[in-house]
Amino acid sequence: MLVTAIEPRRKGLSALFLDGEFAMNLDTETLLKAGMKPGVELDDEQLHTLIQSSDRRRAEEKALFLLEHRSHSQKELADKISRVASREAAEAAAARMAELGLVDDEAYAKSLAAELLNRKGYSAARARQELQRRGIDRELAQQVVEESAPDPVEKLMELIQRRYAGNLAEEKGRRRCIAALQRLGYHWDDIRTALRRVGGEVE
Repeated sequence: MLVTAIEPRRKGLSALFLDGEFAMNLDTETLLKAGMKPGVELDDEQLHTLIQSSDRRRAEEKALFLLEHRSHSQKELADKISRVASREAAEAAAARMAELGLVDDEAYAKSLAAELLNRKGYSAARARQELQRRGIDRELAQQVVEESAPDPVEKLMELIQRRYAGNLAEEKGRRRCIAALQRLGYHWDDIRTALRRVGGEVE
């Protein structure tokens, strides 16, 4: 196969033309490092190596881009990278970020659990579900939440007093309060206890 043209594309890619026809878009720097230019002959093995190198580089570039914006679990990172690279390259890139210390599932889980439980007011069960949805292992999610979850009734009392105290005088306001707390994952028994303790009548 003869490289007949290499044309720049968006997002660090270049279009590779072989034997006068468009073949694929590959990472521009990978092509440059491999010495690709019009007139170079490629066999199937060389092309395969080029594709793999481009895939790995794109995966690592995507990983670094994502981590610049916020922390991720290793699985969550691999899932997002796989949108622009092969699954194999995505998992390798995520593993490489973990090796470099840029991804730490335990630290990420603790930070996320603290935000969900304290700032957002999620129940322990809802926080565990969210951690697992973000790619945290079930056992680690359970452990982290157990270590940091406040007493549910005390947390409910805090939420009611801070967010819904002005709505408790009327039945409609109480129902809205209860529905909102249930969406955060709290059980009815705990909600009822907390409401009674803060002086809200429960029918």
